[in-house]
Amino acid sequence: MRWMEWTAQTAVFFGVIIGAIVALLVWELRSPTVERRGLLPMPTTRGDRFFIGLLASAFVHMAWLGLTATTPWLASALSLALMAAIGRWG
Repeated sequence: MRWMEWTAQTAVFFGVIIGAIVALLVWELRSPTVERRGLLPMPTTRGDRFFIGLLASAFVHMAWLGLTATTPWLASALSLALMAAIGRWG
């Protein structure tokens, strides 16, 4: 695994994603999802909104790393807020 620079931020980011997938699995087993329309231009399920939020988070992090030299923790906080907004109103 020498091809990738594993930093604390990277490990936390991927750990949170894995934990969220497990939480979504448990939530889906307890309460099956229903498609709904929100701010996104299509009906989505919880899993759809989570995937869209992950894509948005990846783009935020890539842009942050490409455009700034500051800590990625700020990009993580912005991504968390974006994912919460997509999950709630998406």
